[in-house]
Amino acid sequence: MVSIVHAARDIGRVRDISGVLARHGFGEVLARMGFGPKRAEAANAAEAQGAWATRIRMALEELGPSFVKLGQIVSTRADVLPPELIAELVKLQDSVPPVPFSAIKEQVEQSLGAELGEIYTQFDEAPLAAASIAQVHRAKLKTDDGLMDVVVKVQRPGIAETISSDLDILRTFAVLLERAMPETKIYSPAALVHQFERAIVAELDFATEAENAGRFAQNFQGYRNVKFPFVYRQATSKHVLTLEYLDGKKVFDAVAAGHSGKKLARLALDIVVKQIFEDGFFHADPHPGNVLVLGTPEDPSFAMLDLGMVGRLSPRLRDLCVDLMVAAARKDYEAIADVLYSIGTPTKKIDMHAYRAEVAMLAEKYLGKPLKDIEISMLIRDLAQGSMKYGVEVPSDLLLVGKTLMTVEGVGKALDPDLDVFQEGKPLFLDIVKKRYSPERLGNELLRRLERLSGATQNLPEQVSDVLDDLRFGRLTVRTADADAGSASDRLGRRIYTGMVGSSLILAGGWALSANRLYPAAALFSCAFILLFGHTVRDAVKSWTKR
Repeated sequence: MVSIVHAARDIGRVRDISGVLARHGFGEVLARMGFGPKRAEAANAAEAQGAWATRIRMALEELGPSFVKLGQIVSTRADVLPPELIAELVKLQDSVPPVPFSAIKEQVEQSLGAELGEIYTQFDEAPLAAASIAQVHRAKLKTDDGLMDVVVKVQRPGIAETISSDLDILRTFAVLLERAMPETKIYSPAALVHQFERAIVAELDFATEAENAGRFAQNFQGYRNVKFPFVYRQATSKHVLTLEYLDGKKVFDAVAAGHSGKKLARLALDIVVKQIFEDGFFHADPHPGNVLVLGTPEDPSFAMLDLGMVGRLSPRLRDLCVDLMVAAARKDYEAIADVLYSIGTPTKKIDMHAYRAEVAMLAEKYLGKPLKDIEISMLIRDLAQGSMKYGVEVPSDLLLVGKTLMTVEGVGKALDPDLDVFQEGKPLFLDIVKKRYSPERLGNELLRRLERLSGATQNLPEQVSDVLDDLRFGRLTVRTADADAGSASDRLGRRIYTGMVGSSLILAGGWALSANRLYPAAALFSCAFILLFGHTVRDAVKSWTKR
């Protein structure tokens, strides 16, 4: 079974993964997939303690960087994964032992194409932080304006190759899991691995993170209460990112030092609502480790770090998300159902009455509470799961919004237990709605539609002339497609073939009978009867099955 793994170098890694999974109580799953010990041995391979979701989280942590990142990324899929597993996956800690400085130095010099001393006058050997993808060091950068305090984010040497190897194995495991355990298909293992692959490949390219930082800074130009680190492009590459050093405190350290938790919670909510619902470009992992508090307790500001994982909403999806929040604030259950239907993609014919009733029941479970007790992220998660149940596939971008709001809600309520997300967010949503219907935006929308109409009317006379020319010279043809034409032709062909063969057998039997050859005649008549009867039964069964 291991032979289907793409490269021989992966065999040892497959053995390690199998051992970890068996140790955490998943030997039976491995046995059904064809890996690891036999069933009887698998059942006794581990007496793992704890709930299954906790054991999955512990196994991912033990398996290393690729699997930790996999858990963090798929924790956004509240529409697919059970709530208890999501709750465990969000606890995954992205912290690993640091890489020796000699390897970091070599990586920087190789990536930037110069000696370390030519770029930085000082480079701390001890890292500020070490994570699964990269580690961060303080340094002083040589620039035309003098020396600048910076932090240098360096990709761990060999991590791209490790992740590539693990991706091969994960793809194989996902296919085998779906094949050996059909009940897992509802969790879409292959689709989850594909989503992870897209996200991790983007995160491995630090040039993308540099672009994200520039876009965030542009979106918040003129906002003095939020800051994004400046990127020094001359010392940035695919594997090295040199950023402005921001001297701030961790969120809860800032509260301990005298900052108001209430003020910080409201500021965080303002920033995230603008990112998601106004800009449609948001930090997808705003946990406290990725945020610093700058400024004084009287005038605080946030610095947002680690901008590799971002979410994007198209203008249409952004407007629909705002409509969803406004409908939720009004407790308009029918409007919530209609907006969700517009956001999603129907995968089958929908019973709209049953669908609206399901959405109303789910929404009422949350919106019947006092406003301050409503959890928007949980509301989005349950609404997405309810929509999937009725065949409305919700885009992953909306689920990423839910995960981001979950993080902000959790931190916000830890800072201020009385935080009323709906009440605080209401003015922000109303302001966004006003901007949507501002004369400037309506004018731009009208101009865009006129441009499209102008282009269509400009091409129309030429297109009509082409059609009339084709009609005049007899070149105009009309083609229609019938979805059932293929099967009808096939059925007609089988009937003609069966009729011809059956008739030939009957004629041959008649000739044998006239020649007084009774046994051959009986055999030929029997074959004709069996053929015609079999065809009739088969055709009747197929027609009944279609109905």
